[in-house]
Amino acid sequence: MRRGGVVVTTLAVVAAVLAVAGLALGDYPLTVAEVGRALLGQDDFATTIVREWRLPRVLAGLVLGAALAVAGALFQSLTRNPLGSPDIIGFTTGSYTGVLVVMTVVGPGYLGTAAAALAGGLLTAVVVYLLAYQRGVQGFRLIVVGVAVSAMLHAANTFMLMRAQTEIAMSAAAWGAGSLSLVGWEQVAPATVVLAVLGGGVVVCAPLLRQLELGDDFAAAHGVAVEPARLGILGIGVALTAVATATAGPIAFVALSAPQVAKGLVRGPGLPLVASALTGSVLLLGADLVAEHVLPTALPVGVVTIVLGGVYLLAVLVAGARRAR
Repeated sequence: MRRGGVVVTTLAVVAAVLAVAGLALGDYPLTVAEVGRALLGQDDFATTIVREWRLPRVLAGLVLGAALAVAGALFQSLTRNPLGSPDIIGFTTGSYTGVLVVMTVVGPGYLGTAAAALAGGLLTAVVVYLLAYQRGVQGFRLIVVGVAVSAMLHAANTFMLMRAQTEIAMSAAAWGAGSLSLVGWEQVAPATVVLAVLGGGVVVCAPLLRQLELGDDFAAAHGVAVEPARLGILGIGVALTAVATATAGPIAFVALSAPQVAKGLVRGPGLPLVASALTGSVLLLGADLVAEHVLPTALPVGVVTIVLGGVYLLAVLVAGARRAR
């Protein structure tokens, strides 16, 4: 078996182990055998705990982690830059802005929040794309424009939080931390369906992505319509990010770090999409277990991923400094 296949298999096993741990751990701990019986519906009380309370959260960790990681891989491949992820470019911040606008005008509510997150992320993507477009879109220009738009949106978000009523501001701040604790079947089921459809789009666009990774001239010589292909892949990446954000709030650094970790494990050309998806699932599930069961006080998973992201960025800077010597 090739290295890529070994890595994918190993990551899948690790994700499965973390998923079982997520189903077993809690205020009412269960054994692996009890989890299995609960999933089969053979124990009414344990079935309620596992199927209704814990399974949606675990499934959300698997699906949303994979979605964020694949979105990060798409953006990093197109920009040819390891910093080209949705949370750096500003699409996640745009989703948060949309949620704040709806919360301050209409009030909290899942449907309104989800729709606002999707609209905010997509609108931010359109603005960034138009501002970065100059006879095509170059990766570095897209990142710089995205960082600038993200900074302005951060300022707008802070202003809205300061002007909002206390209850709304607290609710918006809690959502903005990024958490899986309040995700139930009513959120994760439609998100999984939508992300599965977008995953099919990723499969279709993967050959075009590999052509674009070799350069615009090479891709055009092989019959690829460069800008439409790039715009379509960007649209899929934004949609993956927006759906994940609408479901659990803005969860930082999974999209940034997972593709690079997967690339380091596979050690092949380009960013491996399947390995990136599994790495994202492992990172988000692992961070959620740490946030819920390891720390003295349970925290939103977004707090843990920010800490992990800071460590990751520090490691990247140290490695870059060593290579520059």
